[in-house]
Order: sequence, then structure tokens, then C-alpha cells
Amino acid sequence: MKITSRIFAVIKKELLQLRRDRLTFAMIVGIPVMQMLLFGFAINTDVRNLTAAVADQSRSHLSRQFLAELGQSQVLNFRYQVDTAGELEALLRAGKISVGVFIPTDFDRRSLDPRRSAAQFLVDGVDPTILGVANQLRNIPLRFDSVRAAAKEAATIEVRPYYNPERRSAIFVIPGLIGIILTLTMMLFTAVAVVREREHGNLELLINTPISTTQLMVGKVVPYIAIGLIQLAIIIAVGSFLFKVPVRGSILELYVAAVIFIAANLSLGLFVSTVVKSQFQAIQVTIFFLLPSILLSGFVFPFDGMPRVIQYIGEILPNTHFIRLTRGIMLRDASITDMYREVLALLIFTLVAMTAAVMRFTKRLD
Repeated sequence: MKITSRIFAVIKKELLQLRRDRLTFAMIVGIPVMQMLLFGFAINTDVRNLTAAVADQSRSHLSRQFLAELGQSQVLNFRYQVDTAGELEALLRAGKISVGVFIPTDFDRRSLDPRRSAAQFLVDGVDPTILGVANQLRNIPLRFDSVRAAAKEAATIEVRPYYNPERRSAIFVIPGLIGIILTLTMMLFTAVAVVREREHGNLELLINTPISTTQLMVGKVVPYIAIGLIQLAIIIAVGSFLFKVPVRGSILELYVAAVIFIAANLSLGLFVSTVVKSQFQAIQVTIFFLLPSILLSGFVFPFDGMPRVIQYIGEILPNTHFIRLTRGIMLRDASITDMYREVLALLIFTLVAMTAAVMRFTKRLD
């Protein structure tokens, strides 16, 4: 009986502690509900609404019918209209489109000749899923009644994969994995470090010093930026030597983008440290933030295929913009100027998160 009563006493104590710990109690209920809602809507293997562009040099009735068929499939969302294949390639390199449709001037005649390709799909082949979708769209021209009536066998559509023609998963995964690793380590290191100092009483030493809150925050961020850059070098080296992942763009621009991204995650980690009260809570919040960073950022699933509301949430995450930067610089030889919107989004996030952290952080003991 004594043993049983002691066990129940410990159980009662733990339940009371959980009731007092409002953040942990809220996460017990909130994490499964929020994750189910987010990922239930976001994870969709049926790719739709891929951002696309068209260069229709034929401008004939048949070419317009062809484009109408593509649009009705709901797989491609034509947002750009250009004149040449070179302009389509530029949009692909900048990461603005996933698929470019090039229709030559003699499209009508090619449609009647099975020996020639009637049109071309220029595809960002970094993501093998998008390339697979483009291959499925090749059958759309066979639905034209006029073509079937005039030719025994309809012409084909040529699919030209860019940047990853071998469809190697490592080339797709590793540039995105850089952001996932840095998100986990930078947020966790910063949040846990500040909370640990508070728990051990080390922040007492800063109470009587002339250092300001902003100076303290910056001082805590800078060392971890160096750690993050070391991690980046390790990931690039391993990816290059073991998995043959290329770095086609400027390595300097890649590091510039990484510095901004690391600062964004460190600022978020500092903000988390001002909200949580223990290291365990800091780990919980980091994991809670990491899961959307994996599934809603385009790391696993094509970003354009997600529902619009989920895309808005994904745009808030720093990892979404950094993955676009890493894949653009490393695989497509894009420059930061081509993707300045992603850089601007990271800078705004860093400014907001750091400002919120400074406003919440105080040098006094609660």
C-alpha cells in the first residue's frame, strides 16, 4: 500500500506540474491538432498549379487550343508569356517558373509529322516529381480531333529537363537539407544557450554591467553565425565528394545567403528563449517549428502544388526562401540579384524576429 500511495503521489505531482506549465500543456494539445491540419492539407502527391510560362511563336488556332488543353489540366498555371526559348530559360534559372512551354512557328505542320516534336517542355528537373508530371503532359496533344483526322500518328512533345537530367535524388535533397540542418542547429543552440544561462543564474552577472539589451543579443548571435558557416562548409564538402552535388553558381553568394538565413534563425531562437522557461520547452518549440520547415517549404513536395492558404504559411518560414536560394545558386547558376525577393524576405524576417526578441528580453531576473 505504501508503494502504491507513493507512486500515486508522484503521479499527482507530475500532473500538477503539467497544469502549472501552460506552454507544455498547450503544446500537448496544440501540436497534434495543428500538425494534422497543416500537413493534411499541405501534403498532396497530385501536383497542381505549377508556375509556368509560354513562348508561342506560332500563334495559330491549333497552338491556342494546345495551350487551352494544358490550362484545363490544372497542372500548369501560366503566369508569364515571352517570345523566345532563351527567355524561358532565364525564368527557369531565376526560379520563377517550373515549366516553360515553347511552341515553334511551324507548330501546325509539326503536329502532323510524327517524326518531329511539335513543341517543347523546358522543365526545372531539380525536382524529379515535376519532371514526371511534365512527361505525363506529353499525351495532351493526342486529344486534338483535328490532328487525329489529318495524321495517322500524332507528333510528340519533347521534354527537356534542366539542371538534373539524371534525376538524381541527392541533387534535389542536399541543397534543401542545408536549410533544414541550419534551422535545427541554429534555433536550438541559441534558445537552449540563453535558457541554460537563465536557469544556472549566469545572467545575474550581466545585471550590473553597462551592456545594453541589443548589444547582448548581437554578441550572442555572432559566434553562432561562424558555427553555421562551418556547418555549411562541411555539408557542401560532403555533398560534393560523396554525392557529386555541383555548385554551379558563386560560392561567395551562397555564403552571403547563408549568413542572412543563419541570422534569421538565430533571431528566432533568441525570441523563443524569451518565451520559454526551460531547456525542455526550448527543444519542444524548436521541433514544433522544424516540422513545418520541412514539409511546407518545398523541401519534400513542390511548393506550387500546395493549397494557397498553406503557401501563405510557407512564405513566412525562412527555410522556404533559403531553399530557393540554395537550389538556385548551386544547381541553376542563378545569382542573388535574380532572387532578390528571397533575400529581402529573409532580411525582413530577421529584423522582425530580432526586434521582437530585444523587446521581450530584459536583463532583470523574474
